[in-house]
Amino acid sequence: MMNIIRIESADSTNLLLKEWSEKQRWEEGTTLFARNQTAGRGQMGNHWEAEADKNITCSILLYPVFLPAKQHFLLSETIALGVKKTLDDYTEKISVKWPNDIYFEDRKIAGILIENEWIGSEISRSIVGIGLNVNQEVFYSNALCPVSLKQILGKDTDLDALLKNMLRHIEELYGKLKAGEIGLISQMYQESLYRKFGFYPYQDQKGCFEARIQSVSADGFLSLETREGEERRYAFKEVVFI
Repeated sequence: MMNIIRIESADSTNLLLKEWSEKQRWEEGTTLFARNQTAGRGQMGNHWEAEADKNITCSILLYPVFLPAKQHFLLSETIALGVKKTLDDYTEKISVKWPNDIYFEDRKIAGILIENEWIGSEISRSIVGIGLNVNQEVFYSNALCPVSLKQILGKDTDLDALLKNMLRHIEELYGKLKAGEIGLISQMYQESLYRKFGFYPYQDQKGCFEARIQSVSADGFLSLETREGEERRYAFKEVVFI
């Protein structure tokens, strides 16, 4: 997974890599890295802010045809774990906020956007976009509580070394997913979850409540248990962490 294509600028590395992969078949693991991304996207169409030459903005091409549709979220778990394990090499208190945001304490340091294409019940191709805040010190967007590695460590981090380290971790975990080590991936993900232990405030369409995380299913649903013992199951964007 070390076929890294470096470019000066892109509106969105996800969109550009998708365009390229529609014209020819690139090898799995091909990674497009842009020094400057001018229209990066996050989940649900949100904008991803990234100062030029300060951060990692990249997209990875994968062909997870081995993964059944009902287990598609395992790919998201795998990528999130790869990013988390990378940051674990530099600092502590890194967690995965369901579904796949990466947090340092209560602040977001990385985001992941996975766009799948389907043939029948199989994922034929995935474009995995990763935005990781590295050396940026000031954030201007209205993103909630962003943080960078430099703000945590107080010094710059080499972008190229960090990128290669991240791809190495992702490749290792993706290999385990390919080998059918689904239980291991799921267990590692559950153990890495933000607010994994204890009761915390949440909000759904009915209002605010306190609950604790029970589990996340292979299809991505979050199961919470309220203080009253009621189990509630949510798809992405159906519940908010307060």
